[in-house]
Amino acid sequence: MRWWKVLGVAGLVGVAATGVVVARAERKRRAYTPDEVRDRLRQKLAETEVS
Repeated sequence: MRWWKVLGVAGLVGVAATGVVVARAERKRRAYTPDEVRDRLRQKLAETEVS
């Protein structure tokens, strides 16, 4: 029965760690200004047109 408890705790830790990573990425994404987003999209479009 101990292994099930260890496995359960490890699963919960994994879920919590994933949540932290997602939250950080969301904060970083939302930190862009509209002008920065527009510039990045135009840059990506230019790169795809060149390829």
